[in-house]
Amino acid sequence: MSTVHQPDLKDRPARLTVGVVGAGRVGPALAASLQLAGHRPVAVSGVSEASRRRAEAMLPGVPLVPPAEVLRRADLVLLTVPDDALPGLVAGLAGTGAVRPGQLIVHTSGRYGARVLDPALRAGALPLALHPAMTFTGTLVDVQRLAGCSFGVTAPEQLRLAAEALVIEMGGEPEWISEQDRPLYHAALALGANHLVTLVAQAMELLRTAGVEAPDRMLGPLLGAALDNALRSGDAALTGPVARGDAGTVAAHVAELRAHAPQTVAGYLAMARATADRALATGLLKPELAEDLLGVLADGGRPADAARNGTDSTGGPATDGPDGTGGRDTDATDGRGTDGIDGRDTEGTDGPGTDGTDGTTGTEGNDR
Repeated sequence: MSTVHQPDLKDRPARLTVGVVGAGRVGPALAASLQLAGHRPVAVSGVSEASRRRAEAMLPGVPLVPPAEVLRRADLVLLTVPDDALPGLVAGLAGTGAVRPGQLIVHTSGRYGARVLDPALRAGALPLALHPAMTFTGTLVDVQRLAGCSFGVTAPEQLRLAAEALVIEMGGEPEWISEQDRPLYHAALALGANHLVTLVAQAMELLRTAGVEAPDRMLGPLLGAALDNALRSGDAALTGPVARGDAGTVAAHVAELRAHAPQTVAGYLAMARATADRALATGLLKPELAEDLLGVLADGGRPADAARNGTDSTGGPATDGPDGTGGRDTDATDGRGTDGIDGRDTEGTDGPGTDGTDGTTGTEGNDR
C-alpha cells in the first residue's frame, strides 16, 4: 500500500505548462511524472544526441528547442543540468531576459538550495530546489521509481506549500532541507549511493578473479540483507572480521588485494578503519582485540610484528616483490603497531568529490 499522501485540493498548484532545460536522466522523468499528474510538458532542450533521443522516448511529441525558448513557453521550468553548470545557466538565462515574473524555476541539484536561483528571483521568478534522492536510468522505469521517493526540498517559506505539493504530485515524499545544510545532505547521499556502486563493482570484479561465475547472483541476497539490516539497526548490523577483531584475517585480505587488485587496497583500509571506529564506539569490537587490528590497519595491512621487524611469517627477512606486497604474514601478532585504541588512523576517508552529477547517486541524472 502506498504511503504517499495526497495534498488537499487547496494546496495543489494549478495545471501548468512544463519545460525542461537539460534532457539528461532526471529532467524527462520528472516532466513525465508531472504529465501523469495533469500538467502539460511543452518544451525541452538537450545538447547531446543521447539526450535528444531520451527526450523523444519519454516525452513524445514535445518539441526540442533552445533553453530560452523553453522558458518562453513554460510556466514551470525544470533546470536539470550538472551541479557545476547550474549557477552559470541561471545567471545566463536571467541576464538575457528569458526569465518571466511569476514563473516557477525549479532545479534538481542536491548540492544547491534555492539561493543559486537568486538571479532568477531578482527577475521575478519563484525559486524552488527539488532534489530527488533516487538513482536514474534515463528510461520510463524512473517514473515508477519516483513513487515514495524522498525529495530534498528547499524554497522560500512562502513557497514551501507549492514546492511540497509538486513533489507529492510526482509521487514523492518532501523532506525539508535548510539552505545551509544542502552540501552536507548531498555529501551523505553521495557517500551512501555513489560509493556503494564503487564498492559493489569492486566486489564483483574480485569474485570473478576468484572464479565465481555469477558474482551478481552471489552478492544480491547478501547485499540486500546487509542493506536491510543496516537501515533497520544501524551500527548494530555490523558483522565480519573487522567487527570481530580478526586482525590476521584482515591482514590476509590486504595481502591478497595487493597481489590481485592493488587499486582496491586504499579503499579497503579506509573503510576498515572507519568500520573499526564505529564498532569500537558501539561496543561491538572489544578494546583488547582492537589493538592488534588497528596495528594491522596502521601498517597498511601487514601484521604489526612483521612491519616492525621486517620479517615474514617464517621468520626470514621480508622481501618486496614487484607488486609491493612484501612478506605476507596472515597470523595475528603480539607486536603492537599502535598505541592501543588511540592510535587509530582514519586518514583518507573523505577524499572523493560529492557533486554526483551522473545520477547513479540517485542524486542527479543530468545532461552531459
